Order: sequence, then structure tokens, then C-alpha cells
Amino acid sequence: MRCAPHDPDNLLDRMSRESTLNAHYEHLIERERQLLAKHLGITSGEVLSIGAGWHPGRHLFPAPAFRITAVDSDPERVATVERLQRADEVRVGYAGTLELPAASFDVVLYRLVLHHIAYQGPLAPCFAEAARLMKPGGAMVAIEPGLWHPVGLGLALANRTGLATALHGTPDDIPLSPRRLGALARAAGLEPELHTVTYTWRRLPSGLQRALAPLDRVGSRPRAARLGHTLMLIARRRG
Repeated sequence: MRCAPHDPDNLLDRMSRESTLNAHYEHLIERERQLLAKHLGITSGEVLSIGAGWHPGRHLFPAPAFRITAVDSDPERVATVERLQRADEVRVGYAGTLELPAASFDVVLYRLVLHHIAYQGPLAPCFAEAARLMKPGGAMVAIEPGLWHPVGLGLALANRTGLATALHGTPDDIPLSPRRLGALARAAGLEPELHTVTYTWRRLPSGLQRALAPLDRVGSRPRAARLGHTLMLIARRRG
């Protein structure tokens, strides 16, 4: 299964500046680094990046400490990752159906992937697969848009009314609730831990993004973590 095609002729893309989007992305990746450095507790090992796209997560798992296997359903993206040496190994494959040895990875990464899969089918196979592929003591890391943020609620409404493509170019961005993420992790035998990556939105003016960014510091408090625009789930397999 692949993401739905993106229509660039949509309302929000027409209104958004490239510099604004870039400012948000830079803040996002820095927050991802900070959270994993503080909370993951894994400093080296084998990483499986599922739905890796063009960027399999090297900014989070640098070489030589980490070895990344990147998997994507799009052969062109896989070839690009291999050519640019962004991963140590690449494969064409689909989440939930990977034929890889059990207990062979320290980290299984879904970065901005599950909310697309949720449009096409159930997420339980992805969590079960992560649990199977993780070594004891390993962790699944999922970074996804949250449903309980105002933008997430608005996106869910746009999806429900059929306006999503006209609004932001695609129908398959499904914000995920913290409750759902936690329940899926526990059903797969994993222990979930939730953090907010950021409360800001990439469409906000850069100055407003900077003003709101300090709020992210409270994003690891249990109640506050559930309300983020972008969430990070760390779901551990105990040894």
C-alpha cells in the first residue's frame, strides 16, 4: 500500500510559504533528536525504518553507532536512499508483511507513516510486526500527527466531510488519537510511553511558531503529551 497522490493545487499549500514550512521542519527534527536522546535509552544497534521514504531517519540514528535498514513500498524511493547512502541496507516492502527474522532489530521506526496506513487499513498488523521484529529491550518509535490537537480535530473534520484534498492536497492524512496508539501498543505486548514533539503547526507564521515553541518543553508530562500536534510514541519490548 502506498500513500494517496498529493494534489499541489490546494488551499493551504497556496497560502503557505516555503520558508515557513522549512522553519517548522527544522524545529521538528531537533525536537525528535532531543526526545530520543533523553527518553529512548538505546545508544547503538540495528534500526528498521518502515515506510522510510526519502529520509529513513539518519538524523535520529547516526552512523556508526546505528545501522539502518530502510524499507519502502516505492522502488524509486528505495533506489534514491541507496544511491545517496542514507541507509546501510534497503528493501522494497510493505508494512505488516515484512519477511525479516524475528528479534533482529533494536529499534523499529515509523516516522510519519502510520497515519497514512490508517487510511487504507488496520494498524494492528504494524504494531504486531514491530513487536515480532524487535529484540528484547528494543523499542518501536512512531512519530505521527495527533488527533486531540486543534489542527488534528480540524483535519479529522475535513476528512469526514470530504474536503481534505481541496484543503491540503490528500485524503489520507488520518490524525491518530493518543488513546488509540497506546491501546495498539499494549495489544501487541508493548509498553507505551507518549511525548509531544511539538504543539506548533507548519502553516503558522514563523514568528508565531517561535513564540509557541517553548510550550514543547512540557510535552513529556502525561496529560500535556496527549494534546500535541505531533506525537512520539516509544513502545518498548521488555527483556
